[in-house]
Amino acid sequence: MPIPVITVAQMREWEKVTWASGVNEDHVMRRAGQAVARLAERLTGPGDSILFLAGKGHNGDDTAYAHDFIEGRKRSLLRVIDPELDAKAVLAQLEGCHALLVDGLFGIGLNRPLAAGWMKLIQRINECGTPVLAVDIPSGLNADNGLPLEVAVRAQCTLSLGAAKQGLLKTSATPFTGRLEVAEDIGLLPYPFSTEISLTQAGDFERFPPRRQMGGHKGTYGHVIILAGSRGFHGAAVLAARGAQRAQPGLITVLTAEEAYPPIAAQMQAVMVNVLAEELVLPESSTAVVMGPGLASQQLPEGIQRAVRHLWRDSPLPVLADASALDWIRAGDCRTNALRVITPHPGEAARMLETTPAEIQRDRVTAVRELSKRYGNCLVVLKGYQTIVGRAKEALRVNNSGNPHLAQGGAGDVLAGFLGGLLAQPELQKQASMTVQYGVWCHGATADALRETQPGFTVEELASGLGSLRQ
Repeated sequence: MPIPVITVAQMREWEKVTWASGVNEDHVMRRAGQAVARLAERLTGPGDSILFLAGKGHNGDDTAYAHDFIEGRKRSLLRVIDPELDAKAVLAQLEGCHALLVDGLFGIGLNRPLAAGWMKLIQRINECGTPVLAVDIPSGLNADNGLPLEVAVRAQCTLSLGAAKQGLLKTSATPFTGRLEVAEDIGLLPYPFSTEISLTQAGDFERFPPRRQMGGHKGTYGHVIILAGSRGFHGAAVLAARGAQRAQPGLITVLTAEEAYPPIAAQMQAVMVNVLAEELVLPESSTAVVMGPGLASQQLPEGIQRAVRHLWRDSPLPVLADASALDWIRAGDCRTNALRVITPHPGEAARMLETTPAEIQRDRVTAVRELSKRYGNCLVVLKGYQTIVGRAKEALRVNNSGNPHLAQGGAGDVLAGFLGGLLAQPELQKQASMTVQYGVWCHGATADALRETQPGFTVEELASGLGSLRQ
């Protein structure tokens, strides 16, 4: 099941319902402690030293239990009740050689600025250089708005307990949260309320995509058309095509600018390549269109922009707009109910909404809903850390796979092609939102897998690895 993204008030209501059902609060804290311990073990090696800093609240109790459940590591626990009185012991520990520091000083209930002693202690934690695992939320961070209360612990990883807290997904929280993970099964009742936003996880795709039929053929799995590439930007078309191949549609055709045709065609084998004419006529077998990667040259004929706008406005096929095509399509200019998908990064989204990237990042959820509303209720993939997928009036999904090493030129082209290759398949078109969520998750999860084995992976290797994961 998707992991709910909730406020502090919703978390308290969830706990209240759970305690009323007879679940023991100490049992839940022990389960939470076990989850923290298992993650701390994953982040360290046998024999490494882990320092646990536990405050006086339930967050500190979770952390103390985590200390008790640790296996195969050296461990030490400090209960920090008064930073002035406990400062000497804490500072002595911070000067030690620890592979990991577990932050359990404050939990999600903190909603006011910290006293000077606490701020000084948190600053010393941030300066000590030891990687930090935050329990539920980095100490000093507001769990609802994602803003530090003067100062906050800068964690490399945060393990949110039960559900993802709303503030952890704010762009302002990123320097403090680090990589976000969720321990969803800590003994609470199943989440009893509806939620506007959910966090995607691998288990959401246990039976997706559906198995292919034994009697299927090329025609069964669709034909994706990719409008991509121009002089100096032919690589984008190649990467989009490689991404599409990993989705395994029946056929792939790249239509590209005349001057980009030779280098693109020379690199393709199974992919068909042709020149993109101003008077665009798609093959009758076409089942989806991707447009935009590498269509960046100022020398492209004006007719190509018109063709892009025509496809967006009138085509009965699913159409995905990426890169330059996002600058060419027009708000409110869609006359069909056919599927439309856009894949902007924050800069592109800002141009589409006539605002700034900082404003997009300040409230990414609102940006997704407004983009979808303006552009014909299209499905939006707002890329970046915690990519959001959704429409104006439906529950949104936040993708938690991926890592900073995706910040390479061409990664978005691979994603656009992969999504187009999936959406070209008639069976997957029936579950378009799930298909796009799956494609985005695969893209990030592939980067995560590559990071484990090839820290310096290239975008070409990302394209080659797509589709090889087993959930």
